[in-house]
Formats: sequence, structure tokens, C-alpha cells
Amino acid sequence: MLKPMSVVRQAIVADAGDEMDGAMAEGAAAGPAKDRVKAGRKVLPIVEGVVLVAALLAPLVLQDYLTVFATRVIILALFALSFDLVWGYAGIMSFGQALFFGSAGYGVALLARDLDITNILLVLPAGTLIGLTFALLLGGFLLLGRHPSSVIFVSLGTLTGSYAADRLARGWYYLGGQNGIPSIAPMTLGGYEFTEGPAFYYLVLGILVVVYLLCRFLVRSQFGLALAGLRENEQRIAFFGYKAQHLKAIIFTVGGGVAGLAGSLYAFHEGFVWPNMVGVVVSTQVVLYVLFGGSGTLIGAVIGAVIVEGVSFWLSDNYRDIWPIILGLLLLLVILFRPLGLISFVLGERERVGSFGAGQKETRDAP
Repeated sequence: MLKPMSVVRQAIVADAGDEMDGAMAEGAAAGPAKDRVKAGRKVLPIVEGVVLVAALLAPLVLQDYLTVFATRVIILALFALSFDLVWGYAGIMSFGQALFFGSAGYGVALLARDLDITNILLVLPAGTLIGLTFALLLGGFLLLGRHPSSVIFVSLGTLTGSYAADRLARGWYYLGGQNGIPSIAPMTLGGYEFTEGPAFYYLVLGILVVVYLLCRFLVRSQFGLALAGLRENEQRIAFFGYKAQHLKAIIFTVGGGVAGLAGSLYAFHEGFVWPNMVGVVVSTQVVLYVLFGGSGTLIGAVIGAVIVEGVSFWLSDNYRDIWPIILGLLLLLVILFRPLGLISFVLGERERVGSFGAGQKETRDAP
């Protein structure tokens, strides 16, 4: 049972450090500075609104092939969202997130190939369930042992799981081996087929918005407050009676379900699945999305996926021989000079942790 919000809030505030205390003291001494702190907390909804408006208008100005590319990017943004839940809010460095993404893709591809099941009301829940189940099994093994699991143990465990799944897919004839499963039938709803284009784009965008709102509700709930405390100081949260490993296992499982949903959409959009979808390369790719955009914010993961994929597309088109080197240097510069990601240019640490419940509002309004 979750503890009262005030208890966990005290843990987070106590661990915030001298920097936040100094900012609060400065705000108490100067009225305008306090106003600026309060105003800074309203940046996140503005960023989210701008991103949503841009996404809604994109197909109206993009050419057809760019709309197809943008659809793929939004699916990858949904995938990045799953990793941000796991790492940004629970501190679990999962190098095997592609295992849930790719296994769901293979699962729905087999449903379409062998059972001729392509109805969106069946395949998307099935893909989500596959990702959730794999995450539950792997998370239970890595996180729910007698002793707390270290970050390195979980990182290497998820990495091993992803590598093993890659080798299994490449060697299993039923899954197509190295060639994967090609020519997946289009996803359907009644007699309508979702093919590449604006309809598929807005479908994926709608799913991303719904999942994003659910994730935002989750991380701003009492459970999310416990996760925020877990991220700031796991030992302190355990001292207050929380079972930290259980909290990690829950959010790890939820992240796997979101990754599975993304993998299902990706399989039907691309029309085929292949072993790389469950492998280490894709697992590392999603880590870069969140690193580049900013972890622990949700919107940072979305922005990171969009920018990394967009820059990769432009560089590969204009600098075909050296574009990976240029992209690697850009990522390195961002990680070195903005370790909290690009979102840290507009989002402060206070808003990254978030405000929870009426008690936090009263604290802000108190003289």
C-alpha cells in the first residue's frame, strides 16, 4: 500500500540538495525571482502543446514520402516513451527494450501470416500483451530477487536478453531466420485497410497522444511520486517502507507493454519484421533518443526521437559517406554539455520532478 504523499514528498525535498534550497531562499528574498520560478513551472504544457500542434499540421505540409517517414518517427517516439518510463522515472538502465518491441512485432506478424488476424482491435492489444508479458518475466527475474539488483546487473541482464532474442530469431526457420517475416498484410478495421499515408499517421499520432496522457497521469499520481523519490534516492524511499524493487518491476512491466504496442504498429507500418528489431542495436538506439531529448520528462523522449531521426534522415541524404560520424559527434556534444538533454534548455529541475497533489500547491502558495 502506498504511503501518504507528504512522506514521500519530504524524501524528495530532503534529497533535492543545496541548489534547490538556494533557489527557494532566493525566491523568498526577492518577489520577482519567485514569480519567475512559478512561471518556469508552466513551461512543460507549452512545450507539449507546441509539439502536438506541429504533429497535427505536419501531414498538411509534408510530401507523401515524408508523411510515411514521419509516421515511422512517431512510432519510434512511442517506443522512446517506454524507455523513458523505465529509465527516466525508475532509474532502470534497460539495454534490452528492443526485446519487447521486436517480440511484439514478431507476434503480430505471426498472427497475420498464420491466422490471418489483422484486425486492429485484436493485434494491437495482442502486441501490447506480448511486450508486457516478456517484460514481466524478465523484470521478475532481474528485479525481484532476494537481494536488491544493482544497476550493472540489470543493464547486463537486459542486454543479454536482447542479444539472445536476436540470435534466436536469426536461427529459427519458423521466424524467417535472417530474412525475418516479409509481406505482412495491412492492419484492418472492418473493411478498411490502414496503409501508408495520412490515415495511418493520424492513427499512430492518436495512439501516441492517448498513451502519453496515460503516462503523464501515472507519473503525476501517488505512484509517480514514489517513482520520483526512487529516482532521487532509492535508499531513502526504502527507509520509508516502500518496496523499491516491486515499484521498479511494475514500471518495467508497463514500459514493456508500451514498447510492445509500438512494435506492433511498426511491424504493420513497415510490412515486415527482422531480427534487428529485437537486437542490441535498436535497444541502444532508444537509449540515444532519451539521452538526446532528456530523461524523466516524457516529452523529452518524444522530442529526442524526432530530432535524432530527422537529423539522421537529412544527414544520410546530404552526407552519405560520413553521416554516422557527424551524427555521433552531435550526440556526443549534447551528452557532454547538456547531460539532461535538449529539454533542459527550457525545463528546470523543479518541473522535471513535478508537482503532486494539493499539498504541493499549498507549499508553493505559502509565504
